[in-house]
Amino acid sequence: MPKSKKRGSNHQRGAGGQHRNVQPFSDEDASIETMSHCSGFSDPPSFTEEGPEVDEEATQEDFEYKLKGFIDLTLDKSAKTRHAALEGLKNALTSKILYEFILERRMTLTDSIERCIKKGKSDEQSAAARLACLLCVQLGSGIESEEILKTLGPVLKKIICDGTASIQARQACATCLGVCCFIVTDDITELYSTMECLENIFTKSYQRERDTNGISSTHNTVLHINALLAWTLLLTICPVSEVKKKLEMHLHKLPNLLSCDDVNMRIAAGETLALLFELARETEADFFYEDMELLTQKLRALATDGNKHRAKVDKRKQRSVFRDVLRAVEERDFPTETVKFGPERMYIDCWVKKQTYDTFKEILGSGMQYHLQSNEFLRNVFELGPPVMLDAATLKTMKISRFERHLYNSAAFKARTKARSKCRDKRTDVGEFF
Repeated sequence: MPKSKKRGSNHQRGAGGQHRNVQPFSDEDASIETMSHCSGFSDPPSFTEEGPEVDEEATQEDFEYKLKGFIDLTLDKSAKTRHAALEGLKNALTSKILYEFILERRMTLTDSIERCIKKGKSDEQSAAARLACLLCVQLGSGIESEEILKTLGPVLKKIICDGTASIQARQACATCLGVCCFIVTDDITELYSTMECLENIFTKSYQRERDTNGISSTHNTVLHINALLAWTLLLTICPVSEVKKKLEMHLHKLPNLLSCDDVNMRIAAGETLALLFELARETEADFFYEDMELLTQKLRALATDGNKHRAKVDKRKQRSVFRDVLRAVEERDFPTETVKFGPERMYIDCWVKKQTYDTFKEILGSGMQYHLQSNEFLRNVFELGPPVMLDAATLKTMKISRFERHLYNSAAFKARTKARSKCRDKRTDVGEFF
């Protein structure tokens, strides 16, 4: 007999034909189907770039409806669905200021995050920890963020110190704990307790057995790096008396981490050393470091490292960072960086500011510029003043049309191609080979 048509054909549906081997629609399928209706929203600036005008109020309502769907799905039975919902909320909080929306639902969100960190697996725990960071960034340094830290702090510390938990989850929790504590700066005892927790993690790199080749990296190295960077961020808001204690404890031990065979650990240790020297010279005008000559030799070797067994990308990145670290330690100099966002610009002119900027940029990703423009907490951290209010007409005049952007990019590409072709034109060197 000839084969029957496919199960999903229009003919069979219209004729009411029998369907064999059709699986029932499970709860997990239902939740995934729900996700397909409320996932993937556009970046807010893209709504008004070009094209027909849209009703902003209706767009906002639709946006919030999707977010409510994500919040509901954080309690779903499927781990995959919960993880997707956490990622959806995370993307929303990085791309928009949602203070009022979060304020009304902060307890629900906090409970969902706590549940995901306690009962979830690696990816889900990491996503929940990153979402907790963004909640505090959105709410700022008020009582609401304090409540979040009081609820999640013990859970985060438990995961960080749990040797059986995944490294990915532990490093995300370490960063989350440091950032949330940085935002909630009023409780000095919580600050010291958090720093001690992070110290217990990264100081294990000090105690690791060393041989002639230096410190070998392990699967825990990534965790130690995150703990060190979170601890360094918190050190920038410590009182002077506490800074002096930490300098005595760590300034002579940190140079040992420069011998680690993990490039990211070497870079993290170098930047931390530069920041410590900056803080030490601010607290004591006549600060003197005994092993300065040995330290500068190590830093200079890393700034000019040419070992063939290391990857070119790692060497290039390392040399760039350690040139700046060496200048900071030897000459007390910092290469000023400029960050542009909208009509404004910010100058990063010290290691403390760089460490803070790098941390929040890691959390906010592509949304960093938007938050620098609109987030009052971040603007207070970087002393930018209140947000600059621009009307729609001003914003429209500042925008470049897609056609103008295309012309500019085409002209730049042609100029770059001509300049490069002059340098590598094969015809000019043909005679040398004969």
